[in-house]
Amino acid sequence: MTPRTIEEAAELANRIETQLNQVLIGQPAVTRQVMLALITGGHVLIEGVPGLGKTLLARSLARVLELDFQRIQFTPDLMPSDVTGHVLFDSQTGDFRVRKGPAFTNLLLADEINRAPAKTQAALLEVMQERQITIEGETFELDPPFVVLATQNPLDQEGTYPLPEAELDRFLFKILIDYPELEDETRMVEMVLDGSLPDSLDAEQLTRVTNAEGILALAHQAEAVILDRAIIDYILRLVRATREHPSLIQGGGPRASIALARTAKTQALLAGRDFVIPDDIKQVAPPVLRHRLRLGVDADIEGQTVESVLEQLLEQVEAPRQ
Repeated sequence: MTPRTIEEAAELANRIETQLNQVLIGQPAVTRQVMLALITGGHVLIEGVPGLGKTLLARSLARVLELDFQRIQFTPDLMPSDVTGHVLFDSQTGDFRVRKGPAFTNLLLADEINRAPAKTQAALLEVMQERQITIEGETFELDPPFVVLATQNPLDQEGTYPLPEAELDRFLFKILIDYPELEDETRMVEMVLDGSLPDSLDAEQLTRVTNAEGILALAHQAEAVILDRAIIDYILRLVRATREHPSLIQGGGPRASIALARTAKTQALLAGRDFVIPDDIKQVAPPVLRHRLRLGVDADIEGQTVESVLEQLLEQVEAPRQ
């Protein structure tokens, strides 16, 4: 299905989310945010303890959208060439040929990205930013859409390393996935026991809804959503407030402002509107900003968090009247 109107776009996105929510029980906010990032064309960092369905979400997304999918399990001994590919000698032909790595895909799942050393994490930088891969001086353009969906465990777990700030800033969203509510977990257990939900990373029961062409059509429609000058001013005041807040030693940069504007347009599209309202900004601000802000030591000792500071800013920065 290729949407041609705002109503068709919202209906298509709703159908995709309905499919995803069949396997990722009790996490509708997570599926919505992943959809927003995918349509906007940005990369996603998902943080949560093991066993909450992060990998299943990626597989399900590829199934529902008919996208090429590759998964990389990041480990301490993973090399950059294991991500991008390398040149090898073919003894039969006597020629050197390029062996493409798993990054040549539409949806790349970088599983437990913070378990790999910095040089391997950095191998994703060109891929994520330029959407191209260079191997031995030869550059290969990646087919759109291309999205990196990276998962990481909380940094206080053994064997994890913080991501470089340059790489963090290239993620459009950082999504937090937590344990499901009791009611949702009960339903999940019952569905696994009666066989309606497989107890494995299997997304085969999901229905294909659209394909790469449909996602690109949604992205094109999102670009046409109207962003009023007053909304742009609100975005800039919000981001600049992160740079001036006494509890933060690092605020959002210009890339954060651009990310807020672009994802708010997609949020409006999925809500069935062709214009952005202040509530769209408030919806997307936490996943856009949380990984771009750094809390000061004193604020951390006082028990503040990046999330609590964001809540303060969204309350304090005046939104334009609708």
